[in-house]
Amino acid sequence: MPDRPYIVGNWKMNGTRTMLAEARAIDRAAQRHPGVQVALAPPFTMIGALREAVTVLGVGGQDCHANVKGAHTGDVSAAMLADIGADFVILGHSERRKDHGETDVQVRAKADAALAAGIAVIVCVGETLADRDAGRAEKVVSGQVDGSIPLGDIAADAVAGGKVAVAYEPVWAIGTGRVAAVEDVVAMHAAVRARLIAAYGDAGAKVRILYGGSVNAENAAGLLSAEGVGGALVGGASLTADAFLPIVAAARPVED
Repeated sequence: MPDRPYIVGNWKMNGTRTMLAEARAIDRAAQRHPGVQVALAPPFTMIGALREAVTVLGVGGQDCHANVKGAHTGDVSAAMLADIGADFVILGHSERRKDHGETDVQVRAKADAALAAGIAVIVCVGETLADRDAGRAEKVVSGQVDGSIPLGDIAADAVAGGKVAVAYEPVWAIGTGRVAAVEDVVAMHAAVRARLIAAYGDAGAKVRILYGGSVNAENAAGLLSAEGVGGALVGGASLTADAFLPIVAAARPVED
C-alpha cells in the first residue's frame, strides 16, 4: 500500500510537445524526492510522448470511456490508455461533470473499466458554492463518493494495492484563486474518509484523499500538512516546473 504523499498535475486542455521540456524538468526534480509520488496527466495527445520522456513520474489520462471499444467517436478507452503507457486516470472531475453532464453512475462505470484495464483511478468529488452556502456540502460530497467510487472484488484488490484515490475539489475553488480554509478541508476529508471506510472497511482508511483547488507554492504546505490530506491534484500550477516543484517539495516527508 503506497503511503507516500501523492502530487498529481492535471494539465487539462493545455500542452503540446514543446512542454515535454517542463515534464523532463519535473521528472529530474522528482527523482530527488523519493518520499513523494509525483504524476502528470497531460492531454491524450501527449501521453505516449510524455511516457517516453520521463522515468519516475506517473503518467495518466484525464478521462476514459466505460466501454473497451466501439462506436464512440472522440472517446478513449481505459485499455487504450494502458496501451499507450498511462498508469492512472482522473475521473469525475467537476469540469467533466458540468461540461459533459457526467453522473456518479457514469463515473463509477469508468472507474470499473479503468481498474479492469489495470490502471489506477483518481475519483474527483466536490461541492458547488451554492451547496456550501446552503450548508449541504458534506451531504453532496458524501453522496458523490458513495455513487462514484468503484466497488466489487476488482475494486477491493485495487484499494489494497493503492490503486484507488479520491480527490476532493470544491468546485468554487478550481481555477478561481480561492482556496478552502484548512479547517473546512479537514472536515470534508473526514467526511470522505467515513464514506470510504463504509465502502471498503478497514482498507478505506488507507485510501489517499487529495485536495485540489487553486493549490500553489504559497498555500501548499498548509494544505498538505492538514489532517487527512494525502496529496494534491494541481491544475494551472502544474504546467511549469517552476510552479509545480515547490508543491512537490512541500509534500516531502521530513526525512526525505
